[in-house]
Amino acid sequence: MDQGCRARVDASHAHGSHPIRYRPLVRTRFAWVGPRAGGGAVRVAINGFGRIGRQVMRALVERQPLVEVAAMNDLTDLATSAHMLKYDSNYGRYPDPVSTGPNALVVGGKSIPYLQVKDWTQLPWLRLGVDVVIEATGVGTCRERAAAHLSAGAKKVLITAPSRDAHVTLVLGVNEDMYDPARHAVISNASCTTNGLAPALAVVHREFEVVKGLMSTIHAYTATQSLVDGPRADLHDARAAALNIVPTDTGAAKAIGLVIPELNGRMHGGAYRVPVPTVSIVEFVVQLKRRTTADAINKALRAAADNGRLAGILAVSDEPLVSMDLKGSSYSSIVDAGSTMVIGDDLAKVAAWYDNEWGYACRVADVAALIGAHVVSGATA
Repeated sequence: MDQGCRARVDASHAHGSHPIRYRPLVRTRFAWVGPRAGGGAVRVAINGFGRIGRQVMRALVERQPLVEVAAMNDLTDLATSAHMLKYDSNYGRYPDPVSTGPNALVVGGKSIPYLQVKDWTQLPWLRLGVDVVIEATGVGTCRERAAAHLSAGAKKVLITAPSRDAHVTLVLGVNEDMYDPARHAVISNASCTTNGLAPALAVVHREFEVVKGLMSTIHAYTATQSLVDGPRADLHDARAAALNIVPTDTGAAKAIGLVIPELNGRMHGGAYRVPVPTVSIVEFVVQLKRRTTADAINKALRAAADNGRLAGILAVSDEPLVSMDLKGSSYSSIVDAGSTMVIGDDLAKVAAWYDNEWGYACRVADVAALIGAHVVSGATA
């Protein structure tokens, strides 16, 4: 079913039948995971088994058959974590049987060690032969904190969030060639919004040269918000998430400078949290150096989506879709072609959908596989 997929999206591709969802990203230029010396797969551990950690595990199992989940660490009790993996309000029941064993989560008949270690330097990554730790707690976003996993014996750490001082920030399809396995041990996968913004913005910049611009994301609510009104340091976040459009900030525009260095300082923006459980849309308005039209921009985006490094990451939709139509999409960025606008031939607006949970989890899984491929090939310092 997946072999002939083009980078177009149609409304029949809802969650559960989306033809790209289960398609592994396999590209020879990435030197994806192959047999390691002495045999065995890339071994990945997940630290933090919340919303993103659980989706990353699903993505690893479904998309990366040569990556093995070696362990997970979370302070939540084992029975609760098993239940939360088995039943998911956004994506439904886990497709394989889920149960518990002695200090282990049993998924699809495979027993995975389940740890509850508070001091990350004491995690048994060396004994378990962990190549890459996916740091998904949300509190290990700085290099010093994430490096505790290196002290525990892991070879690389991939942070599922923006980081102010990671060795490198990667957005797959945009700047993964910046990864240097000899120098980069703590890697940030950026945010879901940066992954939604960067692919389309990179194409527009390459073809028409962005002078400067603004972006906004209309973003699904998250666990950082309140279910009911209550005191918070940020009074926007103090209001009930399911009842309000909540203005907030985003680091996505600033992070663009880390993945597209030519645009450093040229983008700014914000966010609005809205009462939907998943799937967001990011818009950017940019001043361009080269004259263009909406049709020319869409043509460039389609060409990039169909070929090369953005295949399977960027898509273009010509249909009148709404957010739920994109739930379960594994793309980082799905451009809504009908929303592309140009005025005065140098001011353009582009909008792109993204499933801020599943789409992002797929990129984390893919980047972990990329990093792990370098580890197993011996391409590390």
